[in-house]
Amino acid sequence: MPPRERLRALLETHRFQQFIIAVIVINAATLGLETSVSTVERYGTVLTVVDHLALYIFVVELAARLYAYGWRFFRNPWNLFDAAIVTVSLLPTAGGLSVLRALRILRALRLISVVPSLRRVVTALLTAMPGMSSIVLLLALVLYVTAVMGTKLYHVTAPEYFGDLPTSLFTLFQMMTGDAWSDITREVMAVHPSAWVFFVAFMLVCTFVVLNLFIAVVVSAMEEEHAEESVQATEDLGRAVLAELATLRAEVRELRDRVPVTPNGGPGPAAKGRPRAAGNGTPDPVPSPGNTANGDARDTTANGDARSDVRSAGNGGPVSGNAAANGDVRNTTANGDARPEKNGGSDPKGARRNGGAKKPATRGAAGRRRGSASGQRE
Repeated sequence: MPPRERLRALLETHRFQQFIIAVIVINAATLGLETSVSTVERYGTVLTVVDHLALYIFVVELAARLYAYGWRFFRNPWNLFDAAIVTVSLLPTAGGLSVLRALRILRALRLISVVPSLRRVVTALLTAMPGMSSIVLLLALVLYVTAVMGTKLYHVTAPEYFGDLPTSLFTLFQMMTGDAWSDITREVMAVHPSAWVFFVAFMLVCTFVVLNLFIAVVVSAMEEEHAEESVQATEDLGRAVLAELATLRAEVRELRDRVPVTPNGGPGPAAKGRPRAAGNGTPDPVPSPGNTANGDARDTTANGDARSDVRSAGNGGPVSGNAAANGDVRNTTANGDARPEKNGGSDPKGARRNGGAKKPATRGAAGRRRGSASGQRE
């Protein structure tokens, strides 16, 4: 992995982000402790060392991000925000620029760019700015109209509140925030009893309508931001699933290419290690030189007739039986009508494998005469 990619992976780890957050919080705490005179007198050196150490960490982290991301660093507005804060912290604070020392607390704002939840809120606020601009314009218009009316009506009664237009604008803005609006109203109503109509109408329009519109716009922007994040997460998940499916398909295709296939669709012998009969998955029997075309292991002659020499247990004479054309082996004894098992002997070698030996039917009187003659000889 290239060094830039390794550094980028390190910067994006959760532990590194937690480390930067801890440094920001500690630095903000030290800057707050510097406002206490007694604390500075006791631990001033320690606070200065911690402040400089935090600044060096920020500079190194910013340089590492610039090296890791290259020109893409400037495309992210949050990176520009962090760069601006660190640059302000590096400015000299002596002489006429000593006021910049107070700007060091801006480093605490880096939490906005580091913490994702804060980033979402600020992004939603920035997204809501176009909608909020229309509400601000409406609020300014209402304030201007009511300020002109208040100045015309009550500049003599309450000059400290409505003496001129700027004073009336500030008074109405104060009332809009809810600060002491009832005290101002009662003071004016002591001279003008009907003044409550003007002030109540102003409070209803500005406080309960316009300000709630701000909240509605911000909430709507945050919902849109969450919806976009959900859509982005769904798209990322879909891409990850498609990539995994593509990988699985490639592996299956590779395995299929490695395994040879027989003409009937089954895997070839090379994939199994030993020959098997197609269809039932059992090993093929070792064929004998005289096997017929149908694969049965039987001793056959060239014309397909299976013959086996069987000796009867009773007379010991050789008996030959003719096999039928379909490969079934039938054995006969010398007298033509006795089965081998009746003579007390064992099954003949040429017996049919799936049943027992069958006795062929006798053929005519000639067969009976041959059987009778054989009985007389015995």
